[in-house]
Amino acid sequence: MTDPRPASMYESAKKIYPREIKGRFANLSKLATIILLGLFYAVPWLVWDERQAFLFDLPARKFYLLGLTLWPQDFPYLALLLIIAALSLFFFTALAGRLWCGFACPQTVWTEAFIWMEQFTEGTRSQRMKLDKAPWSWNKLRRKGSKQFLWVTFSLWTGFTFVGYFTPIRELGAEIVALSVGGWTLFWGLFYGFATYGNAGYMREQVCKYMCPYARFQSAMFDKDTLIISYDTERGEPRGGRKRSVDPKQAGLGDCIDCTLCVQVCPTGIDIREGLQYECIACAACIDACDSVMDKMNYPRGLVRYTTEHSLHNKETHVVRPRMLVYAGLLLLLVGALVTSMAMRTPIILDVIRDRNALYRELPGDLIENSYTIKLINQSNEERHFSLAVEGVDGIFLDGVDETVTVAGGGVLSLPVRARAHRDNASGVATINFIATALDDTNTNRTEDSRFLGPTP
Repeated sequence: MTDPRPASMYESAKKIYPREIKGRFANLSKLATIILLGLFYAVPWLVWDERQAFLFDLPARKFYLLGLTLWPQDFPYLALLLIIAALSLFFFTALAGRLWCGFACPQTVWTEAFIWMEQFTEGTRSQRMKLDKAPWSWNKLRRKGSKQFLWVTFSLWTGFTFVGYFTPIRELGAEIVALSVGGWTLFWGLFYGFATYGNAGYMREQVCKYMCPYARFQSAMFDKDTLIISYDTERGEPRGGRKRSVDPKQAGLGDCIDCTLCVQVCPTGIDIREGLQYECIACAACIDACDSVMDKMNYPRGLVRYTTEHSLHNKETHVVRPRMLVYAGLLLLLVGALVTSMAMRTPIILDVIRDRNALYRELPGDLIENSYTIKLINQSNEERHFSLAVEGVDGIFLDGVDETVTVAGGGVLSLPVRARAHRDNASGVATINFIATALDDTNTNRTEDSRFLGPTP
């Protein structure tokens, strides 16, 4: 029985050889790549107060961000930050298409770096294509081997840097030099290095086309006022080759000379002249390529350009529109909430656990006693002194605790305490409040409630 599906479904994806291009968007892309890669590789080496400035210490359950220490209890900040990032993506996509994909996405940034290394070792687009078709020789082995050496070295350094965000990078480097690194640290370093090597070295545009979900739902965020990269069909068609001296109007041609440079420079291999496609990552390489051709032909630039669908059809473009106002309003609200919450954040965590093994104890002098365990977490990086108090029942006081307790910077103090009150004031179930106050700043305090049990009247 003959399989009705086309043979192309079984063909391997053809390798894309992006052509080198110069222009304002190419320069912007290079600048973004250098800055983002520079930040990624440099940030783990920054020092703040004699420790790594940015460190996600998972075993200790602490996140260090410059002078700020975050604990698992601060997870709402992370959730809020992720929501802000998602809304930012929606906002900028509705405004100017896939700017993130074209200039800041890690897949784009690392792929660009790997292509630079490929161009350095194997040459231009035509030279790379010729080299791949040529039989194996010393020249081909030397060039391919040099490329693989750079790729593998860069990938391993990337994996090392990635793990350096979770393990102190200087200690990690010393362990590698001493050949003592192992376990999960070694696994994640090699795993991330291998992922970088595979995604940026070989899969490249396949990740954008088939693995990235953003390409699939981006159209839901586009409208006719979204700034996208488009080919001006009205101006460019009918396309056709001609000499520079030929007047296109007299020849019955549009401005497109069908040089296919816009296709050759595209990292995903699409033809922008066929309209907006989900594979387009908005890197704007086709704009630089087309503008360079227009300059040589003495035609106006902008045959391929950033524009909107309304503008292409000679209609007014509305930058300020309901969805933009909604996105902007939500972003301002959430960013304001995050900044306000962080500014008002008290660097103390107080947790009170009541002893459930006994309801209460009756003591001489008609006193009723309840037992608790207090956990006091100092989220600041300096040692601090605190006073502990309890209120909520007349005459209640703490026993078994000093007037002042000391908690090291970033430390946790677990302290058993007893709360006592007179029988006349402690009948039934009452709500009491434990208060921890920093002695160096009385405005820094934390209150936690619990229950105080006494005999039923």
